[in-house]
Amino acid sequence: MSAMQQLSSPISSSSSAFLSHSSFNFRSKNVSVPAKRIGICKCVAVPQEAQTAYTTKVSRNANMAKLQAGYLFPEIARRKAAHLLKYPDAQVISLGIGDTTEPIPEVITSAMAKRAHELSTLEGYSGYGDEQGEKALRAAICSAFYSGLTVEQDDIFVSDGAKCDISRLQVLFGANVTMAVQDPSYPAYVDSSVIMGQTGQFQKDIQKFQRIEYMKCTPENGFFPDLSSVPRTDIIFFCSPNNPTGAAATREQLTQLVKFAKNNGSIIVYDSAYAMYTSEDNPRSIYEIPGAQEVAIETSSFSKYAGFTGVRLGWTVVPKILLFSDGFPVAKDFNRIVCTSFNGASNIAQAGGLACLSPEGLKAMHDVVGFYKENTNIIMETFDSLGFKVYGGKNAPYVWVHFPGRNSWDVFSEILEKTHVVTTPGSGFGPAGDGFIRVSAFGHRKNVLEACRRFKQLYK
Repeated sequence: MSAMQQLSSPISSSSSAFLSHSSFNFRSKNVSVPAKRIGICKCVAVPQEAQTAYTTKVSRNANMAKLQAGYLFPEIARRKAAHLLKYPDAQVISLGIGDTTEPIPEVITSAMAKRAHELSTLEGYSGYGDEQGEKALRAAICSAFYSGLTVEQDDIFVSDGAKCDISRLQVLFGANVTMAVQDPSYPAYVDSSVIMGQTGQFQKDIQKFQRIEYMKCTPENGFFPDLSSVPRTDIIFFCSPNNPTGAAATREQLTQLVKFAKNNGSIIVYDSAYAMYTSEDNPRSIYEIPGAQEVAIETSSFSKYAGFTGVRLGWTVVPKILLFSDGFPVAKDFNRIVCTSFNGASNIAQAGGLACLSPEGLKAMHDVVGFYKENTNIIMETFDSLGFKVYGGKNAPYVWVHFPGRNSWDVFSEILEKTHVVTTPGSGFGPAGDGFIRVSAFGHRKNVLEACRRFKQLYK
């Protein structure tokens, strides 16, 4: 213990006795000090490690310093943990982060278990596989999701999830491109753009980063941007059905988007991670739109269909005829990125993916999706009965609830404090999301019903 730490430590009982009975009188004893300078001496306890901390000569990535606070969902988890410290006996229900809760169907897990066991045999063992994914799985994805379209199986790159591929695509595009995103949108698009150095500084007054075009998507425009007012950018991130609003773009709207991209020479990164939730006559793939293969990349995932949020398996489609301005194929550069930064998806996960796309697996996935959509209906009916304007839900596992004139984080805190239910503040997805909260349908049925009962108690 340092001298400073000793001075700041509580006085022990023995020390107190010494001070009481000793001949020394600290209150009245005069201490002479040099007369040259008279000031106040302040003793501060400093942790030993802070005094001896070693720093390297490596500068921090300046782009990381631009990021605002933490990534949205870890921040929500932090606030949930703080709430549990405050209310240790509370029965907290999480309808915030879009994490699946229901068991993976047995037809899928049994295939993964079989593949795992085969790895313990000489005949069944395999090491590194193709970075692009097993041919059988690429063919099955092509058949299940792109039958009759312009996609070929070697356009498909199997991965460990769409979120990971979003970052790989950002590496592919580099720092010198301009970017457009839906507002509100999945925060990984913006954060990865910031990390790559594509943006300027964060503007606190308008809650936007410089050099990112925020395409406003609100109830007033049917959650589809007015493209006539959107400046040209190199890359356009577009998610449909949308996270967080739950809105699914129509065929006419996506036709407008593809035309807009072609007229501007832009590339669309189309996130179709929720396509299986579409129940209306909305396209499930951007490639259903004529000409899209010339301007669009599509990324998707098994996470929300089969409960693979922890298993990690997805894919990205990069058509061979998609070209950079110099005529070089985008797919060749993406292949190089994949081969450099990735050794391929887990062979066990890929066995699960193949099982997902068997007739039995497809039925099982539709059953899982159907379960979550029933949850969505329960949540929508609850807020509708309370007089709220409710959006989404029909084509996505998310309900977008409007709280006019309210700050999203205030609503989030109010709901958490008074009902012990975790939601997601809309402003975490972009400035146009303020005044909304996103309620996820990923939850056990009893928890969804209980959460809705609490919502009714709070807002009746």
